[in-house]
Amino acid sequence: MEGLNIGQYVLVLIKWLAVGGLVGAVGGVVGSLFHIGVDYATHFRMEHGWVLYFLPVAGLAIVALYKVSNTEGKGTNAIIDSVHFGSDVPLLLVPVIFVSTVLTHLCGGSAGREGAALQIGGGIGYQTGRALRLGEKDLPLATLCGMSGVFAALFGTPLTATIFALEVISVGVLYYAGLVPGLTAAVTAYFVSGLMGVPPTRFAVDMPSLDVVTLLRVLVLAILCAVVSILFVRGMHAVEHWAAKLIPNVWLRAVIGGVALIVLTLLLGTRYNGAGMEHIVEAMNGEALGWDWVLKILFTAITIGCGFKGGEVVPSFFVGATFGCVAGGLLGLPSGFGAAIGLIAVFCGAVNCPVASVILSVELFGSEGAVYFALACAISYLLSGYCGLYSSQTILYSKKRAEFINIRAKE
Repeated sequence: MEGLNIGQYVLVLIKWLAVGGLVGAVGGVVGSLFHIGVDYATHFRMEHGWVLYFLPVAGLAIVALYKVSNTEGKGTNAIIDSVHFGSDVPLLLVPVIFVSTVLTHLCGGSAGREGAALQIGGGIGYQTGRALRLGEKDLPLATLCGMSGVFAALFGTPLTATIFALEVISVGVLYYAGLVPGLTAAVTAYFVSGLMGVPPTRFAVDMPSLDVVTLLRVLVLAILCAVVSILFVRGMHAVEHWAAKLIPNVWLRAVIGGVALIVLTLLLGTRYNGAGMEHIVEAMNGEALGWDWVLKILFTAITIGCGFKGGEVVPSFFVGATFGCVAGGLLGLPSGFGAAIGLIAVFCGAVNCPVASVILSVELFGSEGAVYFALACAISYLLSGYCGLYSSQTILYSKKRAEFINIRAKE
């Protein structure tokens, strides 16, 4: 039983402020360099369209990197398992996912950044914890520090980064012991990224005043977004499973995936390549095509399913924003506001993190529409069931009743 000696808590506070600050500083530098690298790769691709034709070569290079570094199969799920079970996170995973994600964006793969951020951050936190000789109970917290730090550096959302890192591990229970180290790392990384010139992600959207009719419309939109989040998650996992089954050779899979993306791009244009942040901004301004969200799911599923690297969160932003823009307009909501609701609700349904999602809405859009976003997150979280992007995510409590269930997120 833990004692009440105040001195022990002071020492723990000092320890985690130091560890969180160190991990956050390192994560802030690496995360900022990663952000800059992805941005440079994106700008280069947009200015030199011919680089698209090197997608199959990039796929082969990524496969080779993972084989040479012996990090095959190590991804975000491995980071989550490290927090759950204390399993090892290879140090080489950090540079490998860094380079692989930049290559994916350089050549036009459809992916985000945060999956790499969680892996880079988790690797930095875990290895820093080992270097500091932290015990087996403290290593998971050091890993969480890294996850929150690099996430905060990339998106400029330190509160979301802290809660997301804690909430995504075990749905229904938060590791409250991780609040001080995680927040310290996230805030430190946020300031470091600012010093390195990485702008925080923010959107300007006019929020309607609170009224019953708008609440009902948001409720309907949230129900639709829950369905879209299920389609997004199921589509991502289905393509990955089918690709592995039909093309068991990873080298051939990368080449075929690259060729498929080239053909789709030639047919449909470059709108769905890369992360697509510029099109998310367009959706916030009321501009989106009715089929944008479907095609983004297709492009991202092929990219990730065939072995290219990146993340699923920014694509979920794209899917949610473009769907919400169109569906919100049809429901009588301002299109930009519908895009904002869609972005948050689809993200929430895909990652099963309602608290982090509400905080994300405040950091991205301000607090004026917080009640609308909270309603959308609650509805999407419930109706998305137990689907989730990360199969290692543990859902400890039922979404339907006050019952301990302890299951893994379903693919």
